[in-house]
Amino acid sequence: MVSLPNTSAQSDVALHSSSEKRGADRAYRPFSDALYRTFITTCASVIPALLILLAIVIIVAAWPAIITARSEILVGSNWDVSHNHFGALPALVGTVASSFIALVLATPLALGCAILCAELAPRWLRSPVAYLIDLLAAIPSVVYGLWGLFVVVPFMRETFMPFVQQTLKLGSIPIFAGAPYGPSLLAASVVLAIMILPYIASVSREVLSAVPQSQREAALALGATRWEMVRDAVLPFARSGLVGGVMLGLGRALGETMAVAMVIGNRNAIPGSLFDPAYTVASLLANEFVEASTALHVSALMAVAGALLLVTVLVNALARWLVLRTQHVASAE
Repeated sequence: MVSLPNTSAQSDVALHSSSEKRGADRAYRPFSDALYRTFITTCASVIPALLILLAIVIIVAAWPAIITARSEILVGSNWDVSHNHFGALPALVGTVASSFIALVLATPLALGCAILCAELAPRWLRSPVAYLIDLLAAIPSVVYGLWGLFVVVPFMRETFMPFVQQTLKLGSIPIFAGAPYGPSLLAASVVLAIMILPYIASVSREVLSAVPQSQREAALALGATRWEMVRDAVLPFARSGLVGGVMLGLGRALGETMAVAMVIGNRNAIPGSLFDPAYTVASLLANEFVEASTALHVSALMAVAGALLLVTVLVNALARWLVLRTQHVASAE
């Protein structure tokens, strides 16, 4: 007679071993969770720590110039290294002016490209157009600068500026006055607009693609045309993300260096019109930092860099406030 195996005993052993394994897993889990939490917290703390460290280094390096020049760095217009005058107001004005003009030029084009890729273009055309727009972001800034120097500047000097001043008779208007040199605030703004366009368009396209399909279907079901659907249903829903994309482009424009330095003219004076040469903080640092021979000159340049950092932080804070405000308005509606 064949004896059957003791299945009950085997099951008890299996249950016992599995309970021991679960107990070991439970004992190991708190350690792994704590290790993971510590690693993630450390990685997340690196970014603000780097920002604080950068601010400390800049303040320490700029302190001698801050003590010597005081408010002249922010409100003075005279940059004379030989006499220790470091007025960076023209560079600050040129930075803000060129960035905002570039934003005005790039935002409609970028939003139009985003709406075309996300809403209007056929599916077979969306990917190639999006790829070409994103490809603009991969072009080095020095290539944009060379293109601006050999294409935009001659076009401004020989065609656009004479057309505006002589043909349209707008030379008497202050913003269109001045000699048509070519290198100018407007030329730098045009190059900057092309450089920031892919950033705004890419973020805007992703934001529009994330709008729920029910928003579109509801608008179309109520009898709206495709453009009315985009205008009244899609764009209001994506408003906060679009504002964030525009501010991302503004932050990119504020810190651009080489392309702007090659076409803006690099004249340390507050521009009176769009056709005047100007200066930016980034181009000032690029042109003079290597040639700085005195400690006070280096300190003044670090102070200007600190001013640029402050402007960038304020712009990003404003962008965050606008995003929060638009989200609040959208939720209230």
